[in-house]
Amino acid sequence: MRFLMTTKGGSRTPDAAMMAEMGAFIEEMTRTGVLLATGGLEPGGLRMISSGGEITVTDGPFTEAKEAIVSFALIEARSREEAVELARGFWKIVGDGEGSVQRVFGPEDAPGPGPR
Repeated sequence: MRFLMTTKGGSRTPDAAMMAEMGAFIEEMTRTGVLLATGGLEPGGLRMISSGGEITVTDGPFTEAKEAIVSFALIEARSREEAVELARGFWKIVGDGEGSVQRVFGPEDAPGPGPR
């Protein structure tokens, strides 16, 4: 199962020790094949709204910095519980903050054709 972990902006500025610990954590997750992708997100981005056949694109930012999603990790885990444990490892490194863990569904999750 794949899960998307996202984090919102916080008040702590990363220091060298935190970056080294996070680097080791990311290396380990990559080595074991758990981490599929990770990255930071630009603070503003674009908002796209589709309504009545019209698509509107608006430049950000849209929320307070502490409320914006600032980073993500796409992971492969055997269960929701394993995904939560991996997220706990992240939060033990970065300290206070807020984020989410959401299952990602793809074509392999679609029901196949039933018996004919």
